[in-house]
Amino acid sequence: MSYLNMNILDATSIDFSERLKKLLAWNEVDDLDIQVKVLNIIADVRNKGDQAIIEYTNRFDHRDIKQATELELSKDKLKSAWEKLSLEQSQALKTAADRIKAYAEHQKLQSWQYTEEDGTVLGQKVSPLPSVGLYVPGGKAAYPSSVLMNAIPAKVAGVKELIMVVPTPNGYANDLVLAAAYLAGVDRVFTMGGAQAVAALAYGTETIPAVAKIVGPGNIYVATAKKMVFGQVGIDMIAGPSEILVICDGKTNPDWIAMDLFSQAEHDENAQSILISNDSDFLHAVEQSINSLLPTMERAEIIRASLIGRGAFIKVDNLKQAAEIANIIAPEHLELSVENPEILSESIQHAGAIFMGRFTAEALGDYCAGPNHVLPTSSTARFSSPLGVYDFQKRSSIINCSETGADTLGKTASILARGESLTAHARSAEYRIK
Repeated sequence: MSYLNMNILDATSIDFSERLKKLLAWNEVDDLDIQVKVLNIIADVRNKGDQAIIEYTNRFDHRDIKQATELELSKDKLKSAWEKLSLEQSQALKTAADRIKAYAEHQKLQSWQYTEEDGTVLGQKVSPLPSVGLYVPGGKAAYPSSVLMNAIPAKVAGVKELIMVVPTPNGYANDLVLAAAYLAGVDRVFTMGGAQAVAALAYGTETIPAVAKIVGPGNIYVATAKKMVFGQVGIDMIAGPSEILVICDGKTNPDWIAMDLFSQAEHDENAQSILISNDSDFLHAVEQSINSLLPTMERAEIIRASLIGRGAFIKVDNLKQAAEIANIIAPEHLELSVENPEILSESIQHAGAIFMGRFTAEALGDYCAGPNHVLPTSSTARFSSPLGVYDFQKRSSIINCSETGADTLGKTASILARGESLTAHARSAEYRIK
């Protein structure tokens, strides 16, 4: 295997901003050909319902479904998958689930209200979403951790009907995924996937109920479909490839850092792994570790393609400059592998999840630390947050005017409404004035 030379950017170079912008660029969801295909699939599902779902499932997943009811798995099937697990697997899933739930319990929003001097009551009512659809990749790609991360916060929020869709190519269903669904309390599971599954969850069919929100990862067709049905339903986010940014002061074992970079690069060729350091010798040491460890990896070719295509080292003068660049990148995962991560974290404004110190591998967050691993990608951490219980709750404003309050507020509303030439608004308020 040939030596891999990492792409190195110098933060002091005149073309650094342009090179960084090019490195971060990602717009796969804007593929026009995919958009047209997805639009047609959504239209078919809306017009033909179950028939369209059956046709697409048989075509894409190589199945022989005659009726849409055949797509649903019984709860006994989920329970059986759980019981098939080895003790080691079931204990690991249970530990992860318990930690995710414990963290989620702290995120629940509560209703509140206060009473003004004249007796007017103002407040906010928090309610769970009535139903949620969870998309899970299927086949050989088993992501039981994603089932737990999406389903448990929904259940903690109080969602009454959680419907999971998972493709089963050639009829193959992954027991780990089904066991995770059982453990997390998923209510119904349908064995279908792709844009057609997203459309079915958004608009409903004769067999598959429409939901209020769709969450969960998927391929480019799934991501595009989620983008297109947004407005009919809520969605969690449009996720791009996985990414990690490590800031290191040069004092962490370079093998550790190399493997942390690998942990995201192994997802796929488009994943992004970036290391920022103020120590040139350390960057060189990590590059040597990469080349030493890469041949030992099962997914070596995927990691190599990811690092060559989208990976980079960034040399900075100091950690303050590293934090400034991190805020520009706004990474999904940010490791602060430095002596005093608490101090450096004060300068971080934009990151999906922050992993503090030398011993906190990002991989722990992917599986069992507790905080959600569904995180904003492609710099969207500038304006969005990790998935949480609050994503499965909605808020309603409460306004209860006393007679005195209606009199006082009515006068103010009348003036403002007439200033906007909305006479009915004004008169409606004026009727309540003493």
